[in-house]
Amino acid sequence: MTKIVTEKQQNQAVEALKRLVSKPSVNDESTKTATMPFGKGIDDALTEILKIAEENGFKTYKDPNGNYGYAEVGTGDKIFGIIGHVDVVPAGDPNDWDSDPFTATIKDGYIYGRGTQDDKGPSMAAMFAVKALIDQGYQFNCRIRFIFGTDEETLWRGIAVYNKKESPIDFGIAPDSEFPVTYAEKGLEQAYLVGPGMTDLSLDLANAFNAVPAKAPYNGPKLDEVRQSLDKHGFKYEDHGQNGITVVGKSVHAMNAPEGVNAVLRLAIALDDVFPSPTLDFIGKLFKEDATATNLLGDVEDKQSGHLTCNISSLKIDKVETRMQIDMRIPVTVDRDTLIKQLKKAVAPFELHYEAFDYLAPLYVPTDSPLVKTLMAVYKDLTGDDTQPKISGGATYARTMNQCVAFGAMLPGTPDFMHQVNENWELTSLYKAMAIYAEAVKRLCTD
Repeated sequence: MTKIVTEKQQNQAVEALKRLVSKPSVNDESTKTATMPFGKGIDDALTEILKIAEENGFKTYKDPNGNYGYAEVGTGDKIFGIIGHVDVVPAGDPNDWDSDPFTATIKDGYIYGRGTQDDKGPSMAAMFAVKALIDQGYQFNCRIRFIFGTDEETLWRGIAVYNKKESPIDFGIAPDSEFPVTYAEKGLEQAYLVGPGMTDLSLDLANAFNAVPAKAPYNGPKLDEVRQSLDKHGFKYEDHGQNGITVVGKSVHAMNAPEGVNAVLRLAIALDDVFPSPTLDFIGKLFKEDATATNLLGDVEDKQSGHLTCNISSLKIDKVETRMQIDMRIPVTVDRDTLIKQLKKAVAPFELHYEAFDYLAPLYVPTDSPLVKTLMAVYKDLTGDDTQPKISGGATYARTMNQCVAFGAMLPGTPDFMHQVNENWELTSLYKAMAIYAEAVKRLCTD
């Protein structure tokens, strides 16, 4: 098999990734304008990725209202889409990182920085794989369009605008998951559980929906009793003396919630021992730390996609209300409406009610489709790995497009640092992903 990607394109991809990581593209309402709907950082990253594309021979377009952009090469009526996103989740406390999260740092063969795995690194791997094909003189029989979303980590509003204004793709991939191919994705339900407020306790633990929180600080009333409760449960925390405590957990992506340790839940369980509250009882006496929500909803699973996962990532308590946000990944064959009715009934005894926030329907592209069969063949040919296509609890832009699946960029066995401190990607894995993407585009988009 002819080698397509050379050291030149590998180096170009890394340098481009460094430029993107330097743009702290976190959703920021405080810098929002009519042309920067998600804030200056995300708009800066969108501008930068389009500039990188232009420098490498792609035609580019930026939505005048800043919702999305795309870069295109090739001709023809059909469009092969490669769909990524330029926004990232917050870095958290920079002091927890070994290096500046928004300065790409290469150490021991790894590139560190927020977005290296999710999703700036994979986007650059795919772009410079296509650049390698261009440099080798390949002619494309369709238009290859890189579509860049802007608020994938929040509400997907940018990509929704794209789908309203632009022609649909004919087939495509989202380099925002794992190899080999994710042919189906669970439904994603994000919502709030809201109950009565408290006069003797105030709390404001805000975190992203889609990440298990690793820290939960507390410096409120009855601090010694809260410490005693944490000790009783064996929950780890940092003791800051008169400045309070910080409950410590382990952050993972919400789709892998059972593999994490939820610091917010652990603090809430301890608080429930100290403060009388029906809403704290919900966590302390029913939900506890069960990231499969079995205590709440029973066994919700199917053979196709496994068990439901549930992440309670934030908890806000004031005199007016108690509010917590939940992120559920629903098995592909489970009826969402029935599940929500069940959820509402289960939380009602704790004086909680359900408020919808966002829902993404599941994705399914048959494994015998030409797209999946071709991608699987490429992956096996280049890796020798016979891993079968999979279903994921993650949500990628693939589910918003025609005949589109998540394809890479993480190889099996790559440690998952998405949404975590010291996010990084091994350079040899990045280069392997580039080779896979180049071969896939060659087979799908050249004669």
